[in-house]
Amino acid sequence: MRSLLARGDFRRLLATRLSAQFGDGVLQAALAGTVLFNPQRAADPVEVAAAFAVLLLPYSLVGPFAGVWLDRWSRRQVLVHADLLRAGLVAVLALLVAGGSAGAPFLLTGLALFSVARFVLSALSAALPHTAPDLVPANALSTTSGAVATVAGGAVAVALQQAAGTTGDAGYAALVLGAAVPYLLAAALAAGFPRGALGPDEGAARPSARQVVAGVVAGARHVRARPPAGTALALITVHRLCFGLVTLVTLLFFRGASPSGEGLLGAGMALAAGACGTLLAAAGTPAAVRRLGTARWVTLLLGVGGLLLAGLGLPFLPATVVLTGAVLGFLGQGVKICVDATLQQVVDDDVRGRVFSVYDMLVNVSYVAALVAAAHLLPADGISPPAMVAVGAAYVLAALYAARSPLPR
Repeated sequence: MRSLLARGDFRRLLATRLSAQFGDGVLQAALAGTVLFNPQRAADPVEVAAAFAVLLLPYSLVGPFAGVWLDRWSRRQVLVHADLLRAGLVAVLALLVAGGSAGAPFLLTGLALFSVARFVLSALSAALPHTAPDLVPANALSTTSGAVATVAGGAVAVALQQAAGTTGDAGYAALVLGAAVPYLLAAALAAGFPRGALGPDEGAARPSARQVVAGVVAGARHVRARPPAGTALALITVHRLCFGLVTLVTLLFFRGASPSGEGLLGAGMALAAGACGTLLAAAGTPAAVRRLGTARWVTLLLGVGGLLLAGLGLPFLPATVVLTGAVLGFLGQGVKICVDATLQQVVDDDVRGRVFSVYDMLVNVSYVAALVAAAHLLPADGISPPAMVAVGAAYVLAALYAARSPLPR
């Protein structure tokens, strides 16, 4: 990492990522407050699920096609123009929030914002090889620090909201507008690169949109022919379904416990606990896999995690719900690391990118599907013992499946 940070181009690209993802965190926290914890809106669970769909489905639907344009356009120009566009869209969204808009203009502006975010993240990843010779530590540093920057942006937004004590449309509109500052900084940082410094290279292959669709289909067929890969994707799908359900339970619970800014603080604490669990899993999973093997570690995570989630979730107390976030973060990250490693091991290199496109689409679509289903089944305050029992049971059944699976031993 010292050698990476000694490179000026890598530092500039990393700073561009951190600024852009910090802005994402500010925007996401502001929108969560607007939709969930603004007493002037009082969104119902179905509206909450719709908001999450706007947030996540563009990543799934646009993601595989983003490379088509990123292999044709200057990535430096993509980063500059995309972040300038996001700053403008943020201003429009802030006006809509201030005006109390909650209909199609609000959702369509959010859809545009997060669709552009897909291009920014894809462009950052595609540009990375032009700034770093050793991609494993470069990816680890970039993606981890980017995720931390997103959480930090959300934390700053929540802290500002708590300090100002604003809970109405005007206060949340100001928070939304605050995301424009890091987006403008990211555009300025990207503008410091020479036009062709981040690619694409001259003469590089430029697939068509039709070839992208064919590639996704080929990736799905390849997974079907590799049982360990199919098992890995099935397990991560179960986790994402449960994760979506618990996410909505948590948000509705804190909104019901305190529909104003204090509820946003409680949800933020649950998010922070989940981030701590994620970091602990990232630190502990490699050693656990070396000692136990992938299949046993995944089985242990799913089985024990499912029981803990049911036990901690059933009291429906603020402290236990926050602890549930920590358990879910640890379980989810541990499983994800093993799933990623399994796919990297058993999938042929020439189709690996296409398989990961299928993976990306699957985890996000299943998450949104769980949110939509839960929105129609959960009560307005999120307190549903049967839902938490179902989550625990699903994880335990997944653990039994993992124990008999063809995952690497």
